[in-house]
Amino acid sequence: MKKSNISQKIGFFVISLCLIATLFFLGTILYFITVRGIRSISWEFLTKPPSGGMTEGGVSPAILGTFYLTIGAILFALPLGLACAIYLTEYTPKNIVVKILRISINNLAGVPSVVFGLFGLAVFVKFFNFGVSILSGSLTLGILILPGIISASQEALTAIPQSLREASLALGASKWQTIRKIVLPSSMPGILTGVILSIGRAAGETAPIIFTAAVFYMHGYPKSIFSEVMALPYHIYGLMTEGTSPEKQTQIAYGCALILMFFVLLLSAIAIYFRQKQRRVQHG
Repeated sequence: MKKSNISQKIGFFVISLCLIATLFFLGTILYFITVRGIRSISWEFLTKPPSGGMTEGGVSPAILGTFYLTIGAILFALPLGLACAIYLTEYTPKNIVVKILRISINNLAGVPSVVFGLFGLAVFVKFFNFGVSILSGSLTLGILILPGIISASQEALTAIPQSLREASLALGASKWQTIRKIVLPSSMPGILTGVILSIGRAAGETAPIIFTAAVFYMHGYPKSIFSEVMALPYHIYGLMTEGTSPEKQTQIAYGCALILMFFVLLLSAIAIYFRQKQRRVQHG
């Protein structure tokens, strides 16, 4: 047997082993959270506010708050990130300054989330005087996921063959028309992939919203974008670290974790649907 064939089989074996390990741990997490959390799920749990010192009632304000913060972050970060990616990919010359800028954006994606929380506290809560609110939390989360959206959008735009741009320009289209009619529709599946990853991070972050948006308990539901809000990640943290009924609170925390997991999967599924729809349109 040739040495190359042996190396190929070893490579396939290692890849298969990594895949099996990944699926095993993923399945274990899903099973563990589902089994522990399903006991708490009921109509009352999903539609009622908490009561009895967080040991009774439901978590509907936290579900609604997570939805507001996640959607607000995406609405802020997606247009800004896409515009930045278009400018860096389509309009800037290929020089050292642009390369440094791209490296800086990639490095920004690795900054700890608590740093973004402190930034949001200093800028949005204090400087702009938005206070601890949905608006401050959404903007902070939007900045948190912005580098990821920029990077994913850049990769998607770069993957479009240059010949498509040249053909469009040769037919008399302007540069902006080429980007809007040819480049963006073709790169949309890759851009939506970045959005899918960003949804999960925005919905699950705790550190940024502690400083800018979330409270452990509030009466009723938020009335405006300047209202404080409950959120599932912070609610889970609070239930596991405070209170006088650890057993009941732990059970509720697992229920919140299951809801949060389902929430992220639902939003991701919606984004995946639009991505697949866009791909079908491209392929006729």
